[in-house]
Amino acid sequence: MRSGYIAFRLSTNRWEDYKRKTHVLLRGQYDKLGEEVQPGMPAGLYVSAKPAAANRLDLARWLTDPAHPLTSRVAVNRWWEILFGTGLVETSEDFGIQGSPPSHPELLDWLATELVRTGWDQRAVLKLMVLSATYRQSSNVTPALLERDPRNRLLTRGPRYRMPAEMVRDQALLVSGLLKEKLGGPSVKPYQPAGLWEDVSVERRDKYIADVGDGLYRRSLYTFWKRTCPPPGLSTFDAPDRETCVIRRARTNTPLQALALMNDPTYLEAARKLAERVLSNSTSDDARLTFAFQLVLCRNPRPEEVKVLLDIREQALAKFKNEPAAADKLLKVGSSPRDPKAAPIELAAWTIVMSTLLNLDEAISKN
Repeated sequence: MRSGYIAFRLSTNRWEDYKRKTHVLLRGQYDKLGEEVQPGMPAGLYVSAKPAAANRLDLARWLTDPAHPLTSRVAVNRWWEILFGTGLVETSEDFGIQGSPPSHPELLDWLATELVRTGWDQRAVLKLMVLSATYRQSSNVTPALLERDPRNRLLTRGPRYRMPAEMVRDQALLVSGLLKEKLGGPSVKPYQPAGLWEDVSVERRDKYIADVGDGLYRRSLYTFWKRTCPPPGLSTFDAPDRETCVIRRARTNTPLQALALMNDPTYLEAARKLAERVLSNSTSDDARLTFAFQLVLCRNPRPEEVKVLLDIREQALAKFKNEPAAADKLLKVGSSPRDPKAAPIELAAWTIVMSTLLNLDEAISKN
């Protein structure tokens, strides 16, 4: 009955008859109503003629008006920041007079007008950026270039920076074959140290219970977030705590991050599953390492790198032969089943090698 009534009222096009009235609240008290006010925008913000109405549709039209000076520029600047690590306007959260001026104002203007010209086609503009000669430069730097452009604001080299927390985890899951790429659905609860929720809850009533099955391997985007106790695996890599809105994240490199990559069940399990992929791919150690490098680093290994990793494998093999219980303990980390075809001692040794590979700075950095 109610829905039919609403449909009838909407069909009359008389929104004014039933929209909620808004009043100034005297001294902020909800039960003391002052004069009635109407929605609208400051006259100084109009980029075209004043709209006949002042509703959310008019706001959207105002934001996407081709003459609007900010919306398209803010959008392309954020995409540039995602790809290059730093926006053309470094203070992507502040385009005002207290923010940083653009390093390349003409480029920012052109990208903004291209976005409008293509009908706000985000994919087209991103394609334009990644196919540019600027983006495809090597991140290698010479001493002369480093002295001339230490922060790469002149774009003399390709971008290089540590990936965001979610990408670090998702990449490890992807190369190991564990990542579940299903779209949508409820939040999930991956691995987390025991007792954290209890420590921040009243009378220790809240308990964190990790998911089983696919919930452990969904993209980090779907991770359940308790603001009083953010996921430590993401916080360690500078994920915001979500207490406030953050446009530009901090980016640090700390020993805690290396410890997480070496000990967190997510990464140990990913290393084991990656080792299983490598062992099943070839019987040659050199071919196995080449395959692993191609998966994780998108390049072939250098001879000296092969020697170092094979030395690590030999040391791990010797250790696990003397301590088979240690190999069994390592292989039990994580909920995914172990490949029964792989010999436990050899699988454990290759797990150590793959863990080393996933811990490389190059593995968690955009080069």
